[in-house]
Amino acid sequence: MIELTSILIGIMSIIITVASIEYYRQISKAKKEYEKAKNIIEDIVLSFNRGLKRQANKTEVIAYKLDGSLAKSDTSVKKVESIEKIVFPIEEQIKKINEKTSNFSSKTAIIEDRIQNFGETNQKLNNRIEKLEEKITKLTELPETIKESVIPIRREKALGAITNTEITVLEILSLEGGKTAPEMKNRINLSREHTARLMKKLYEKGYLERETGKIPFRYNVKKEMEKFLNSTKNNQL
Repeated sequence: MIELTSILIGIMSIIITVASIEYYRQISKAKKEYEKAKNIIEDIVLSFNRGLKRQANKTEVIAYKLDGSLAKSDTSVKKVESIEKIVFPIEEQIKKINEKTSNFSSKTAIIEDRIQNFGETNQKLNNRIEKLEEKITKLTELPETIKESVIPIRREKALGAITNTEITVLEILSLEGGKTAPEMKNRINLSREHTARLMKKLYEKGYLERETGKIPFRYNVKKEMEKFLNSTKNNQL
């Protein structure tokens, strides 16, 4: 019984020894693996750190360049703002000038239309004046001594119902010859209109002849009336 126990103890000792050896071997292997992994990780970390450092350097360069660009951008923005401050008033002035030019063009077009209308009206007026001048020329070419049909004197009413002013007109015309109403008005102290009506009345009564070659009309005493006046004066003498 004691021998069996000793055998079992021996076997267990062997197993423990083998297990210890195997455990140690596994620990050694694990340690080696750990060291290997550690080296790999250190290499990775070192490489990563180097990469980070390179990226950091690049970032610093980019940041520096960016700062420079921003500074230039700020300067450019300020320059643009300054230019805008100068350009804006100029644009306003140009806008006002364009508006004035547009208004001026509109007014010029209106003036041109008016000038054209005036030219057409003036041409029409000139045509009318030419026609009127032709008519006047034809009238002036007529004999100056054109006389209207003579109204006969009624002997029984030769001096009946005639005023002293009318007798004065007849005597002046008999002594001085034919006269117009404007020429006669100062001699008898009447207005031009009154004198014209008076001489027309004497003409309608048959005492005067009227020349119609030009205006104002010229009145003359009829030969028959002139003889009658002369005979009346001789009888009074």
